[in-house]
Amino acid sequence: MFLEPSSLTMSSSYSSFFLLFLSLLFFPCLSQSLRGVLIDCGAAVDSIVNEQRWVSDAVFVSAGTPKNLTVEVLDSTLSTVRTFPSNNNVFKKFCYEVPVYRGGKYLVRTTYFYGGVNGNSNPPVFDQIVDGTFWSPVNTTEDYWHGMSSYYEGIFKAIGKTMSVCLAANSYTDSDPFISALELVLVSDSLYNSTDFNTYALTLIARSSFGNNGSIIRYPDDEFDRYWEPYGRYSPAESFRHVSVSGIWNHPPAKVFQTRFALHKLEAMELLWPPAPLPNATYYIALYFADDQLSFSGRAFNISINDILFYANLNVTPTGMVVFASQWPLAGITKITLTPLFGSSIGPLVNAGEVFEVLPVGGKTHTRDVIALEKLKESFKNPPPDWNGDPCLPPQYPWTGVTCAGGTRIRVTSLNLTSLGLSGSISPSIAKLTALNGIWLANNNLTGSIPDLSSLNNLQSLHLEDNQLSGEIPPSLGNINSLNEIFLQNNNLSGQVPSNLLGKPGLNLRTTPGNPLLSQPPK
Repeated sequence: MFLEPSSLTMSSSYSSFFLLFLSLLFFPCLSQSLRGVLIDCGAAVDSIVNEQRWVSDAVFVSAGTPKNLTVEVLDSTLSTVRTFPSNNNVFKKFCYEVPVYRGGKYLVRTTYFYGGVNGNSNPPVFDQIVDGTFWSPVNTTEDYWHGMSSYYEGIFKAIGKTMSVCLAANSYTDSDPFISALELVLVSDSLYNSTDFNTYALTLIARSSFGNNGSIIRYPDDEFDRYWEPYGRYSPAESFRHVSVSGIWNHPPAKVFQTRFALHKLEAMELLWPPAPLPNATYYIALYFADDQLSFSGRAFNISINDILFYANLNVTPTGMVVFASQWPLAGITKITLTPLFGSSIGPLVNAGEVFEVLPVGGKTHTRDVIALEKLKESFKNPPPDWNGDPCLPPQYPWTGVTCAGGTRIRVTSLNLTSLGLSGSISPSIAKLTALNGIWLANNNLTGSIPDLSSLNNLQSLHLEDNQLSGEIPPSLGNINSLNEIFLQNNNLSGQVPSNLLGKPGLNLRTTPGNPLLSQPPK
């Protein structure tokens, strides 16, 4: 697997690094079924694959088109996809909304197999987003040309009762974004717990079982169905069965300790891993070690990464151990060197490794604004199809018609849904968007009354013209001192124009033409 993560600024300081002996802590396994949801994107019905239930995606997404691939696939979950329209939708996100446990830590995995579904020879390049965090570009071209699917995996904390996983066209997208499968698995709080998941997320770069020339190690060997890819491209690969490893808080499966890279000569081991060059960024690195119970001989060595000491005087035992850094800067080719200590009688070994890029979490829109927009969405019969996920974040992917202001609290500052063919009504919840300075809902098919907007103390422009609104004009509009234009023409309003709006200094008020039942002010 090769992922192309987004670039981040490299940290200027190294994190502290830790040696954790597996015998220190014990964490019981979860039940024998995965805790989470496995979504077969584009599938019409649920199915059982490898004794796990995969569910149709219809209840998790409100946009896009399910499609069947016409090419042969090895895994039934790759036989269908859901595509999302790219035409006129650059920087518009389309989201799956998946119920989660608030505060839970989730493994999120997206899988892509193009299968020529868009008619182009190459799959499109697009972006993926989790809640308000830009996750990564999706570029599956190389894997597709080798006949393989592509997957991306990250660890994210659930900040609400649902987690949104979104796809979005960017300026390089030349056909519709697509997805084959989406998995959200609840993992133990202990996993990767040196990372503050309120501030950061992790996106997988490589997870390897060294010395393994067989198949991917996954569920049920790994209780969270993480993929440990075989990495046997090194001459001192060995297999052995006499291991007794348990209790590490990252819960690596016992099977990864049954193979290893090992040197019996007293010489340094150099490992170019991960195999692809890395962007200049900050990374979480974990290396796993366990010696054979029957041939334990007290291996001791130093670990360096790109010739910088990572950990000194590591003594590998049969009980197993892991050395990790929660934030370590890397760029380009990565060289890991295991150097035997003076006086050692045998060379070094390593069993497995994980590397994640550390992603700053993108934050979230103010909760009150999110709730208000959700209720407004419910009052529309045909809301914009991208009104899912975070309304304001990532900043380049706000909802259609929504403008936001940054800072410590992300607020919605204007709504411009002019000429979108909206029907339905205007929910009174719009008055909860107290940072609004402009509302443009003109030239739609909205019905019902104009809600009380007196709480919008910053409102300057109100455009509701060319709809089918009825009822009276709320007198409370006259109490909004900041208002300088109100356009209400071509509706079905009735009653009197409030006196506090008539002749108000600096107010551009338009109620005609239209509104035949409205008592118009004298000309």
